[in-house]
Amino acid sequence: MAKETILVLDKEYHTQWTLKTILEGERYIVLAVDSIERAFQNFQEFEVSSLITEYRIDHSETLEMIRELKKRFPELYVMMLTYENLEEKEYRRTMSSGIDDFFLKPISVERILIHLRKGLRQRKILIQKRRLEQRLSEISANRNIREAVLCRESLPRHKSCTIG
Repeated sequence: MAKETILVLDKEYHTQWTLKTILEGERYIVLAVDSIERAFQNFQEFEVSSLITEYRIDHSETLEMIRELKKRFPELYVMMLTYENLEEKEYRRTMSSGIDDFFLKPISVERILIHLRKGLRQRKILIQKRRLEQRLSEISANRNIREAVLCRESLPRHKSCTIG
């Protein structure tokens, strides 16, 4: 079974390398980039399951990027690791952008892995739920079509039937 693809977005090469090494050791496919532009390119080329990012990249916040990604990929699990200790108002704004987990660096490898596994399980459940809802909608639509056909075939032309 193929493991999920994790995108690491951090301006520091050492952080990229460390996370890449740890996550590949857990058999994840890891893409490590240092710019928002390259991150977006990777989302176009690969099915990314999770984003692990720093708060500021290219001297800008990553929040707008996260909002955009969450619109396009609502099941994406996003973890933010940062040295920046955010004030309460900024923390609220950050969390409302679509971040699933937020941690101050340094953080233990074990915590990263625990939260990543949890987030990826939730992602699978969301994808499964969406597929089941879509299938249920298709079944319901097909049932309504069958009922309409049966109704037309069984009634004389001057009568009508209600389908619900």
